[in-house]
Amino acid sequence: MNPVVVLVRPQLGENIGKAARAMLNFGLTEMRLVAPRDGWPNPSAGPAASGADVVLEKAQVFGSVAEAVADCGQVYATTVRKRGVTKPVVTPEAAAREIRSAAERSAILFGPERSGLETDDVALARTIITVPINPEFGSLNLAQAVILVAYEWSKGANLASPPATELDPPAPQEELEGMIGQLEAMLDGSGYYFPPDRVPTTRRTLRTLLTKPGWTSPEVRTMRGVLSALNGRKRHRGD
Repeated sequence: MNPVVVLVRPQLGENIGKAARAMLNFGLTEMRLVAPRDGWPNPSAGPAASGADVVLEKAQVFGSVAEAVADCGQVYATTVRKRGVTKPVVTPEAAAREIRSAAERSAILFGPERSGLETDDVALARTIITVPINPEFGSLNLAQAVILVAYEWSKGANLASPPATELDPPAPQEELEGMIGQLEAMLDGSGYYFPPDRVPTTRRTLRTLLTKPGWTSPEVRTMRGVLSALNGRKRHRGD
């Protein structure tokens, strides 16, 4: 079963909407709100959700954390600090594996924007989720915290990947050599290769540059057309 995302005492409707957007991006749809500061529904949540209306429409409101997780067999608390509570600590990736293999429903607690989960909130959880983070700046906003956990969940949830874009095959080496030869001939004529003792290195650098991108045949033809046009203009100016 998909985990339940529990936002504990969220403050701004915009942040609830952004959290809903993060959830739906990674296949999570069940949001529970514990004592939202500005009440619920909140008109600011919809625009911030950017289309994740199904999450907001299904959101349930509870008066306490205990009520919000009463039907869940496993409860995780997201925090960068243990807050004096001795509990197992896991990464979002490890938590996602546990949730996918559990027979009972799981809930993930996220604290209010200003201060995060309180000690009493964490005490209701069985496991703490945390991530390695800059010890001098451990501040994640609500949507960022949700997306970190939701992403790890999604990796094993068999979500559809974006459709692959078919790329044109690389040009045959013969075509690429023709383009390089054309450019080198133009550079020779313009006096680019100087001084003489640097010519081998310069040619090698140029070849490396031109073979890095993996040119397609249309790209090679386009570039050779550009070179031909430049060469023709050079001859025209010299007449």
